[in-house]
Amino acid sequence: MATQLGVVAKTSTIDTIARLLGRYGLVVVIGWIGALKFANFEAHQIQPLVANSPFMGWLYHIFPVYTFSALLGVFEVTAAVLIAIKPVAPKLSIVGSVLAIVLFFATISFLFTTPGIGEPAGGGFPALSLLGEFLLKDIPLLGLSFWTLADSIRAARGSTTD
Repeated sequence: MATQLGVVAKTSTIDTIARLLGRYGLVVVIGWIGALKFANFEAHQIQPLVANSPFMGWLYHIFPVYTFSALLGVFEVTAAVLIAIKPVAPKLSIVGSVLAIVLFFATISFLFTTPGIGEPAGGGFPALSLLGEFLLKDIPLLGLSFWTLADSIRAARGSTTD
């Protein structure tokens, strides 16, 4: 019996660590990358990804490269902040998770629309270039965004806090 209680306590501790690292690790990644969108070099680094996207390329007809990057940064930093405030505002955190889901769906689509994703030295796709590897990490980040969404919905149902 004591062994079972010890296992439950250890599992609970691991669960707590996983929740904190999952949620706030996602916040750091989205927030950091979002903050970089205000740098001119980053605006130009994402330009080929956006320009080759049938879903987003048209935005460069409306916004200059830096302006689009900065607007994207606003969405990313906003998502990070909203995901982070789940303990005090779970309903707002739901919005942040939905924003993150949209952002990661968009970036994952670049795997299929951006030239240079396949590594020629490896025979092309599915051998990935560094750019492809960079984009691939958005798949588990998308999954983590769905988890934060579910977690925030659970918290909102059990909470009267906005």
